[in-house]
Amino acid sequence: MATALETKPDARAASALDHDVIVIGAGISGMYQLHKLRGLGLRVRVFEAGTGVGGTWYWNRYPGARFDSESYSYGYSFSQELLDEWDWTEHFAPQPETEKYLNHVADKFDLRRDIQFRARVASAVYDERGRSWTVTLEDGSRHTCRFLVTAVGPLSAPTFPRIEGRDSFSGEAYHTGLWPKEPVSFEGKRVAVIGTGATGVQAIQEIAKTAKHLTVFQRRPNWCTPLHNGPITPEEMKEIRAGYPDIFRRCRETAACFVHTIDPRGTFEVTPEEREAFWEELYAGRGFGIWQGNFRDMLVDREANRLASDFVAKKIRQRVKDPAVAEKLIPKDHGFGTRRVPQETHYYEVYNQPNVELVSILDTPIERITPTGVETSDRTFEFDLIVYATGFDAITGSLDRIDIRGTGGQKLKEKWRGALTTFVGVMVDGFPNMFMVVGPHTALGNIPRSIEYNVEWISDLLEYMQRRGLTYADARPEAVERWTAFVVEKGEGLLSNEVDSWMTGVNQNVEGKQTRIIARYSGTAPDYRRWCDEVAEGGYRELAFD
Repeated sequence: MATALETKPDARAASALDHDVIVIGAGISGMYQLHKLRGLGLRVRVFEAGTGVGGTWYWNRYPGARFDSESYSYGYSFSQELLDEWDWTEHFAPQPETEKYLNHVADKFDLRRDIQFRARVASAVYDERGRSWTVTLEDGSRHTCRFLVTAVGPLSAPTFPRIEGRDSFSGEAYHTGLWPKEPVSFEGKRVAVIGTGATGVQAIQEIAKTAKHLTVFQRRPNWCTPLHNGPITPEEMKEIRAGYPDIFRRCRETAACFVHTIDPRGTFEVTPEEREAFWEELYAGRGFGIWQGNFRDMLVDREANRLASDFVAKKIRQRVKDPAVAEKLIPKDHGFGTRRVPQETHYYEVYNQPNVELVSILDTPIERITPTGVETSDRTFEFDLIVYATGFDAITGSLDRIDIRGTGGQKLKEKWRGALTTFVGVMVDGFPNMFMVVGPHTALGNIPRSIEYNVEWISDLLEYMQRRGLTYADARPEAVERWTAFVVEKGEGLLSNEVDSWMTGVNQNVEGKQTRIIARYSGTAPDYRRWCDEVAEGGYRELAFD
């Protein structure tokens, strides 16, 4: 608590610090946080492990990588000039276009002068006496600041499968989340893709076009639905630009900040014929409509979910010619929408190609990687190239990889080992002056919309402290308890919390993450913002200041 501190740092002590604020990460979060804090006149330094800005869109440059939110709902909304001058070329922008956009933002707002690249953070330790943080980079350099902001993202710590012999493979091998900048050719090559999550689905669609032979190793299939991407004409872009106020207003009103909103009707409040027609319309529509715009009871009522799952399963059977392969591609361990739904473009048709084979590693597990390929329980495969589409240590993984220590030397990773607790997903009690952008227990969904809100909330809090000469802020334990109880309450009755996925904290490739937890806030984004707004309007009574 603040009263236990011996002295309050004076202005001279503050000026002795290297920076007022250090931000970890120069992705969408870190870039906007830098821009906002500069506006407060604060001395800010951003440390970024990569050689350029972009975060997710810098690292994930694998073939097929693109938005699954509509481009015009994904970009920044804070600058009218930026909205006026940037033209999106596709409804769901590909990675190169998104990276170009973020570089444009960095140039427009002159962000690079306060970003240090090739600077991976190894540790961040709180100094109770000085009310400051010491951030140490992997190169050994140390940097001090009053406030620490983590902008590392919920999906930025790649994980490899725990398979014997992985390092023995003599061919090319890449993880989708660590893709090289240089072009990778699949032409004339025997390729393996391990993993069929969202990144795997996107990569498989592209790799199958040129590979001599593609073998897909699937543990558990996902429900995938058509993206229905297309180009944006100049006339359409003009209409989109004129409609930005309505687009962003809609994103603020919907449950997960997408342009799609939950249908107010229940599954059984319409006739079977009306239900089928509605699903056909959603399946033919763009983006997440069939997930985020479905009947209101689809994700809480088992029978409603079963019917929706049956509809999508029927579509898979219609699109895949071999009935046995189709059955392998239909999930049996979770219902439609209870995991994030990968968006696809002719993904299922890939399995009709003669150069593509699907292998279920539930039926025939991978036993080892060999110097020449993959060995399963019943076959040996030879490959020229292996792609690991095995995802991320989600939600907490990017924070776990940094040695973060709060009061009394307490490690953040250890604090969360028993139970994941936060205050509004932004603060952790016992870690004063540290703020997380889209940390655990924040509203996710269409991420940039949640990012902008989090960044603005943190900036408003720092301005509040700045005006009052405050140098210390920590979440009160009782406030953390109330918020965590609210998060648990919002997850009750959701079928998604009965499923193993990154959204429930499960990752079979990470030690200690085999048990489901409440890893994310499952309520609506408007409810989340309402709670946070009330905290600010009430003078942040839930925080201990000094």
